[in-house]
Amino acid sequence: VRWMMYWIVFALFMAMETITDLLISWFSFYYEIKMAFVIWLLSPYTGGATLLYRKFVHPTLSRKEKEIDAHIVQAREHGYEMMVRFSKRAFNMAATAAVQAAAKSQGTLAGRLRSFSMQDLRSIPDEA
Repeated sequence: VRWMMYWIVFALFMAMETITDLLISWFSFYYEIKMAFVIWLLSPYTGGATLLYRKFVHPTLSRKEKEIDAHIVQAREHGYEMMVRFSKRAFNMAATAAVQAAAKSQGTLAGRLRSFSMQDLRSIPDEA
């Protein structure tokens, strides 16, 4: 549980870090403060990740649980629809490519047969 709390808080920290790096990376000792914060999160003596998780993350997740569940159901439905749509498109593209390849190879075969003289074709034994 302790590691789960740490990784959730750390993931949120990493998401926020992309914004803060752009805005306040010019601040003196910014990177040193970030390192100290990560060590504070990780340390079992300070329990930083556990403190932040129980104080902020868990109450927020509990309040928004129904909304999160609704978004998960919606994502599952849209994901299935999108998979079906892309599958149909892929099969249509494969079928078109197969038909084009067959038509092209048939033309090539006919061209090859025309290149033979009648004498060459008569020399091939009939195996009927």
